[in-house]
Amino acid sequence: MGKKAAAEDIVTLVASLPDGTHIVEHQDGRLERRKSETDWERLKALTDEDIEASVAGDPDADEAAWSNDDVVVSKKRPISIRLDEDVLDFFKKRGAGYQKRINAVLRSYMNASSKDKRRA
Repeated sequence: MGKKAAAEDIVTLVASLPDGTHIVEHQDGRLERRKSETDWERLKALTDEDIEASVAGDPDADEAAWSNDDVVVSKKRPISIRLDEDVLDFFKKRGAGYQKRINAVLRSYMNASSKDKRRA
C-alpha cells in the first residue's frame, strides 16, 4: 500500500489550525506548517466492510500489532484529561470500551517510543 515511514519522517502534531493546516514538530525540533493531505470525505464514506477489505488486501497489515499479547492488565488510575472533541467522538462512536481503546492507543505509542529510544 504505502511506504513505511523512516524515523526522520515521523513528526508530532503540535496544533491544528482553523484553516485546515497543522503545525508539526520534527524529531530534530524543527516546526513546520503543513496542509492536510487526507481526503476526509473519502475517509468518512468508507464502510466497515471497505476498511476490512483494505486491511485484508494489505501485505503490510500486521494483525499481531493489535493482538491481545500487547494488552497489559494493570491497575487503572482515574484522572481528568482534556481531549479534542473530535478525538473523543472518534473513540466513543465505536461503542462501549472507548476508554480502553484510548488506553491501548496510548500504550502502543508508549511502546513504540520506547523501542525508538533503544535504537538510538
